[in-house]
Amino acid sequence: MDKVVSRNGVPIRLTDERWFHITEGHPEMAGYYFEVLEAVGEPEAIYAGNDDECIAVRNLKDEKYIIVIYKVFDDDGFVITAFLTKRIKQMEKRRRIWGTLQ
Repeated sequence: MDKVVSRNGVPIRLTDERWFHITEGHPEMAGYYFEVLEAVGEPEAIYAGNDDECIAVRNLKDEKYIIVIYKVFDDDGFVITAFLTKRIKQMEKRRRIWGTLQ
């Protein structure tokens, strides 16, 4: 298990169980472990999810984005899932909590 500090200063855990869940559902994510952590710690934007979760967005390259959904409590949090997308316009429909995509 690894942790990264989110933009609001809360440690966010990426457990082995969650990483297995991510790579099982999205096998293309297998080589992006550290990018998942980086997206939470240094996102380009954070959007509100449907159930009080945060959605971190970070541009990787060639208009490919990594999306990391995580839950934050008072002093702890955890990654729920992550995936890659080129369809970033859908994120702009959500309420932006922090940052801006370029």
